[in-house]
Amino acid sequence: MTRRWFITGGTPGGFGVAYAEAALETGDSVVLTSRRPQELQAWAQQYGDRALVVALDVTDAAQVARAVHAAEEHFGGIDVLVNNAGRGWYGSIEGMDESSLRAMFELNFFAVLSVTRGVLPGMRARGNGWIVNVSSVAGLVAAPGFGYYSATKFAIEAVTETLRDEVAAQGISVLAVEPGAFRTNAYAGFANEPVTKTIPEYHDMLEQVRATFVDMDGVQPGDPHRGARAVIAAMEQDPPPRRLVLGNGGYDAVIDTLEKALADIRANETLSRSADFPDRSEI
Repeated sequence: MTRRWFITGGTPGGFGVAYAEAALETGDSVVLTSRRPQELQAWAQQYGDRALVVALDVTDAAQVARAVHAAEEHFGGIDVLVNNAGRGWYGSIEGMDESSLRAMFELNFFAVLSVTRGVLPGMRARGNGWIVNVSSVAGLVAAPGFGYYSATKFAIEAVTETLRDEVAAQGISVLAVEPGAFRTNAYAGFANEPVTKTIPEYHDMLEQVRATFVDMDGVQPGDPHRGARAVIAAMEQDPPPRRLVLGNGGYDAVIDTLEKALADIRANETLSRSADFPDRSEI
């Protein structure tokens, strides 16, 4: 049985198009949303009536409702939602300006909730569906200069964990995907974003963060098409995983971070357990 996909964040050379192409390869149908749909019209034409490009700024709730309605009207429903739209800003915890911080949460977190809540009623009515939330390795491994970006992705991780348990009884599955460094257009903008308006003590650190991303542009090890196919393969497993880290570097970083976190927690087990009221047998 073919599935009907709704994928946010479609841009040429981006992960959204990779997800769409992977789904189309399996014979499924796809609605791919984009803030600049004209850039994808020629791409969509090669797939005929199986691919539909819809204009959508995911931070606009009214547009979200219209796009979901258009997808459900065109294909009769949505079986798979991929919350892919998002982007990263760099900045220090102390020095990042308020407008950038709030804009990042609007796009990376609140917009994901808006789209998810828009799609869920149809999935619940049919008693099945998939929600794939694209987080990041940064959602499990925080890094200097990207603390607020990591915060948006940590929030996605928490919501995904809870949503999975809340909708399981409705026949809906939920997967968190954490890509590492993938060769998409996501890094291209850093070359045109100089470090500005920062506290002097953080300037060198942020310049290094920016230089790292600029240097990686075009040579990232991750292949977005292979990554998208891995996600589809994970969805086919029985049972499917709760999360899927994508890429060798990302996998190693996550395992190292979680093992260190577990060791740190265990090292303080006595202190942790000392915080309860004494057991009556100890009195």
